[in-house]
Parts: sequence; structure tokens; C-alpha cells
Amino acid sequence: MEPTSERRLVRAALSTGAVFALSGALGASWVARIPAVRDQLHTRPGPLGLALLCAGAGSLLTMPFVGRAATRWGSRRVVVWSALGACVLVALLPRARSVPELGALLLAYGGFYGAWDVAMNVHGSAVELAASRPWMPRYHAGWSAGAIVGAGLGALAAHAGLSAAADLALAGSLTFALLLPALRGFVDDRERAAPLAAADAATGPAAPSDGDGGSDTDVEGGGPSRTRRTVLTRRLVLIGLITLCGTTVEGAAADWLALHLHDDVHTTAAVAAAGYAVFSLAMAATRYSGTWVTDRVGRVGSLRLAGLVCVAGIGLTATASLASVAFLGTLLWGMGTALVFPAAMSAGGETPGRPSDGIAAVSTIGYGGFLIGPPLIGLLADATTLARALLVLVVLAVAIVALASAARPLGQVVPGRRTASRSAR
Repeated sequence: MEPTSERRLVRAALSTGAVFALSGALGASWVARIPAVRDQLHTRPGPLGLALLCAGAGSLLTMPFVGRAATRWGSRRVVVWSALGACVLVALLPRARSVPELGALLLAYGGFYGAWDVAMNVHGSAVELAASRPWMPRYHAGWSAGAIVGAGLGALAAHAGLSAAADLALAGSLTFALLLPALRGFVDDRERAAPLAAADAATGPAAPSDGDGGSDTDVEGGGPSRTRRTVLTRRLVLIGLITLCGTTVEGAAADWLALHLHDDVHTTAAVAAAGYAVFSLAMAATRYSGTWVTDRVGRVGSLRLAGLVCVAGIGLTATASLASVAFLGTLLWGMGTALVFPAAMSAGGETPGRPSDGIAAVSTIGYGGFLIGPPLIGLLADATTLARALLVLVVLAVAIVALASAARPLGQVVPGRRTASRSAR
């Protein structure tokens, strides 16, 4: 990306945060109305979980191609078209007349929503690296803040008796209307990969990957003379697995928390919908402080701390019989989940020569959590109870702790003012 003024970068960062917030609001609007859609379809957790699985499958179908699309056309254009598709489809979800029809709509919705997610992360990474500041947690804090608004409005709509169809049609229309002015602050991030792509094409076939951490570059005279074509390295796979665990833990809250609070803790529909707002509030507050936390304990330390807090939060939520205890667990669950995805996006964006492809690769692996989580929890809930099924997430939280060292920053690309060794500790 061409040198950009400080003021322009700050404006781009604020615009990125706004786009993240709108994405979070739209997604949470759907999540808050899942119980209503479940009731109108008269279905059980198992079939519903298989339908919800389709959203993750749709994301996995589109996400691998978004990095290249953003490199060619710019992330702003990819965001516009993918967000338009997501906004239209979210309004159609509550109009499904059967579980298979809901699954088909979720497949298309997930495809557009996943593409939107990758494209805005590509832009966020470009701005973060250009500014040399760790802004990624704050972008994701914007997503969580938007989710609070979306879940809160969904809870109010449920309490007021507004149909899910009317609620989500309004949410989709308003989201896209606000998105267009928010995109005005985006910078053109296509130049970031253009010189490297040209150099890659000129050097011919790439050398085999060493498999330990990203595509290497040979530097002469201060610039890259050769960039390996292999993107999916051992480092990116491990970062992707961290993301996979994080998205499964996060997605389980989105898909099942409201139902757990309603069916197992015996809260009202409005209180159950508000539970996801509490989860999102905890995520937002933690992400806003994410830069401070990462500066103090490093990216690896923050991931380990996140996994441990998730263990405590999930355990409390799943075993609670009182709403107050369940909400305390939900608070910790949200706090623990908060920093996993932004840390992984920052790590993927450090891929030398191909930051957009690195983010797309990590996102694609990570979004497998949305593919695995819904049927896993749903089928376990049918066999036992939803509360017991949620306890499987504790294992994934422990895995985040175990794999955290894979996200150690690459010394030559660490955003922020601290040294690579300090931020990696």
C-alpha cells in the first residue's frame, strides 16, 4: 500500500471499525431470533444444528477466494457486494418453511457473510501494518459492539412480539444503508500485493516450502527479489487451528446460548436473547483493552490467558441452575473468546508477501468451527442434554492454550512500537 498520511490512516481505521460493527449487528440480529425460527419450524436441536451447519459450509466455500479478489479489486468492492448479499438473505431466513429450506438459505447467507468477514479483515490488516499499530483487537471490538446492539434490538423485538421476519428485514435494510457511508473512509489496499505479485510472476516456479512458518523472501538492496508461492505453511495451519477452536467456542455461544438459557436455565425468551448481548458486551470490553493486554503479556500470553478464562466461563454457564450464575459464566465466556480471532488475523496478516492470502487461509480453516460446532453440539444435545453438550467446548479452550505459541509474531512484521521479542513473549 502506498505511503498514507497519519490522518488518512486514522480515518481508515475508524471506517474499518464501523464496517466491523455493522457486520456484528447483522449477525447478532439473526442469532437473537434463532429461538423464534426454531419454534415456528417445530424442530429439535439435532436438525436445527444441521441447518446451522450450512452457514459455516457457505463461508468455507467463498472464503478461500476472497484474498485474491481483494488483491485484484480492492477490499472495499468485495465488502459492498458480499454485504449486500448477506443483508438480503438475512431477511429471508425467518421465511423458511422447513429445516432443509432454512439450511439452503443459511448456505447462501454464510457464503456472503464469510466473504464480507475476510474482506474487512484484509483491509484492517493493511491499515494496521501501514500505521505500525496493533489496531486489530479494536476492529473486532467494533464487531462485538455491533453485536451488542443487534442482540439487544433482537431481544426488544422479541419482547414486543415483533415477528422474526419483520425484525430481520428491518435489520438487513438498515445495515446496508449505514454501510455505504461507512466505506468512504476505506483506502485502496490493492497496491500492497501488486509489486510482490509481479516479482513472483517474473521469478518463475517457487522453491519448496520449508514448512515451518510462512513464505520466505530473499532480500537484496532492501526489497524482496523472490517470494514463495506456497501460502498454507505449518505456521498458518497451526494459527488456523487456534482460530478453529476459537470460532467453535464463539459460534457455540451464538448458536446455542439463548436456547440453553431458555430451556435449561428456564429464563424467558427475552432474557435468553439478552444473554447473547451480555456475551457480546464482554467481548467488546475485552477487545477494546486488547491492545493494552497484548502490550503487557504479548500475543502468546494473551491467547493462553484467553483459553483459561474460556474454561472457567464455559464450565460455569453449562453447569449453572441459576440465571445469575449462568450470566456470570457467559460474561467470562465472552471475555475469554474475545482476543482469539483478532490475534489470529494479525498473525495471518504477517505472512510475508501475501498478507491477504494469509488472512484468507487462516479464516478458511478457522471458519471450520462454524461447520463443526452446530452439528456437534446439536447431536450431543439430542443424546444427552444441551448443558452437557456445551462442556465439550472446554477441551477446545484448553487446545487454544496449548497451541498459542504458534501465533508468535514474525520479527520483521510486528505491528506496534515494541520490539518483536518483547511482544512475542
